[in-house]
Amino acid sequence: MTGLDELDRGPARPGTGRGTADPVKALLHRHRELCERAVDPLEIAAGLEAHGVTDRTAARFKHRDVFSLAEELYARIPRDDGAPRPSAATTGPGPRAGWVALTLLPGVLGLASTAALRLTHGQNRVYAVALGVLAIALAMRAALRRGSPLGTTASPPTTGTAVWTCWLIGYALLGDGLLHTAITGGPDGPPTRGPGGSGSPDGDWTLVVAPVLALTLAFAPGAWSTRLFAVRARRKVAASRGLEDFADSVRPLLFGSLALFLCALGALFTLCATVLGEPFTHHEVLALGALLFLARLLTLHGFTHAPKVVLAAAALAQAAALATVFAARLPGCGALAVPVETLVAAWNPGGVATLVCGAAALTLLIHAARTLTRASAHARPEAPSQGDPA
Repeated sequence: MTGLDELDRGPARPGTGRGTADPVKALLHRHRELCERAVDPLEIAAGLEAHGVTDRTAARFKHRDVFSLAEELYARIPRDDGAPRPSAATTGPGPRAGWVALTLLPGVLGLASTAALRLTHGQNRVYAVALGVLAIALAMRAALRRGSPLGTTASPPTTGTAVWTCWLIGYALLGDGLLHTAITGGPDGPPTRGPGGSGSPDGDWTLVVAPVLALTLAFAPGAWSTRLFAVRARRKVAASRGLEDFADSVRPLLFGSLALFLCALGALFTLCATVLGEPFTHHEVLALGALLFLARLLTLHGFTHAPKVVLAAAALAQAAALATVFAARLPGCGALAVPVETLVAAWNPGGVATLVCGAAALTLLIHAARTLTRASAHARPEAPSQGDPA
């Protein structure tokens, strides 16, 4: 019989010959390690929730909710110091110059790489762009591993996640042009960037810079939105008096943080596309930005499985769209490209990425609305949660 099954039976009654006269003491014994290492009752409440204890279960222990039950468990643990320690759920370090600089660095390097792309020619352009991409990758890796709200040492980006993310960003840079050219029978050469981003007249596939530049510049707003969500959510833990109350108060905060990031990304992309003279594909950029933002937000709170699976599915779907167009050139395989060609004809080449990234982002948003509204996802922000139920 599991501990949760015993909890659901409720406190033992005198004269039944079953259990103990003090059911809270039995619960304390079962979760003693959690209660001893907790810095405050809020952390115990989050841990109990992660183990399946609900407000209904707490009512069977004569408490109105899990928070009230956690307060009694915390009070029963003897402590060396009489004064309670600061709450991990209500306090946190303020902005530091180090992580502020780290969040701005990818955007600065993105601007430098874009300038190098426009000002260099021939072999020097290849070297400049390669160096810029490497510098941006290293800057993002540093920010995602330590020092910024988007990264901690407890949740560094895994190799698989990094690969799928790089594919999605690379597709934003080259994918639409390659797809359009492939449908029309190309490509006949390497990617080019003609005046105004329109590509060269010989049919080579177009390299579009504005979406990727906007994403690098939006790294800082993404970090601030993430920090805003984390700090406000931990404050909600302290102010809430029940798990449902907490979930109802955090859900609008999640949507608001995402909307704040997307507004910043949309403004940055408008500026980049205007300056570079490239098409205004807001739907594609916002879908990709939402997907990457939600994937990182879930990863930071310990829910790593769903982002990895969804990012992989989105990248593979984009690759499959390209593969079907090229495979359709084989004898008898022309029907393979019909779905992609129909979508491109009805919308544009960016419709593939918009549909794929939009569906993936919606999936992660639904998952985040279910998992990030739990108190256990915010009790210890520097450590992973109890696992990803997905």
